[in-house]
Amino acid sequence: MTDPAISVRVQREDFDLAAEVSALSSGRKDIGAVVTFSGLCRDEAGTLGALELEHYPGMAEAEIRRVSEAAMVRFGLIALTAIHRYGRILPGENIVLVVAASPHRQAAFDGANFVMDFLKTSAPFWKKEIDTAGKAGQWVSAKDADDSARDRWTESDGKANS
Repeated sequence: MTDPAISVRVQREDFDLAAEVSALSSGRKDIGAVVTFSGLCRDEAGTLGALELEHYPGMAEAEIRRVSEAAMVRFGLIALTAIHRYGRILPGENIVLVVAASPHRQAAFDGANFVMDFLKTSAPFWKKEIDTAGKAGQWVSAKDADDSARDRWTESDGKANS
């Protein structure tokens, strides 16, 4: 059974950060902190015209939900929203949103960080750069820094606590 306090969406269309925060927290008196992370497409110093994001349907949602459920338990979150877009995304447009709600701020910060660190390395998404002339470039490679960020959440026995 899925947790109704978790909303996971993989979608082509844009999202509204304020509307998502409101939907998560409206009428709630048990929430003391809401932390958001919104990832945007940057233009790479004027060389990037767009990103083309692909995903593995069904598997992407399942992996984001698995990580979100782990964050809920690990940090005592009250609610969590995770949205990731796919398709052609232009510089300045939204790519990803994580909204974490908890009774206290540190749990919300940690929960949002945890979800993003695992989403960047575990969820099946692929990005291809499109230059300003519209020519498709290379697929974006995974970054060691993303793996290092994820690994800080692992326990000393080497098992991911997710």
